[in-house]
Amino acid sequence: MTRLTLDLPDASATDELGGALARRFPGASDAGRVVYLQGEIGAGKSSLVRAFLRACGVRGAIRSPTYTLVEIHPAGGTTFVHVDLYRLREGAGIEELGLREYFGAGRVLLIEWPERVAAGLPAPDLWIRLADRGAGRRASLESGTEAGATWLGYLASDERIIPYLFNLT
Repeated sequence: MTRLTLDLPDASATDELGGALARRFPGASDAGRVVYLQGEIGAGKSSLVRAFLRACGVRGAIRSPTYTLVEIHPAGGTTFVHVDLYRLREGAGIEELGLREYFGAGRVLLIEWPERVAAGLPAPDLWIRLADRGAGRRASLESGTEAGATWLGYLASDERIIPYLFNLT
């Protein structure tokens, strides 16, 4: 398991992390990719996803799925599925959302509030936790799979991210 911690002093640093995640993205052609995002309301989860999607080539409006629960964004042969589970009642199942159809090759699931679902979500390649730190944030990224560890290894060498690097284990 690889862990990476970043101190992000402002919103532009959070956007930079999203861009770096896209630049170092290993692709989703084989089994797809899954990213969990966790943090309090306003911690920057949707902002990070928006920056990632923009850098991956998504054009047009990128709305937060707070009310729709799922927003789908195709770009460059990959389908990005942004999911926000905050409004689900605790312990809800993924069957109610029909999320299984989004699992698999060529797809990236970006799941906010994964802890609200009791079971059935695929294991994350990356788990990103965001915490407020005054005007900025601390981002803790943890790999959940070998692909996630590779992704974090690529990310840690991104020269635009190195200034924010707090810890790599």
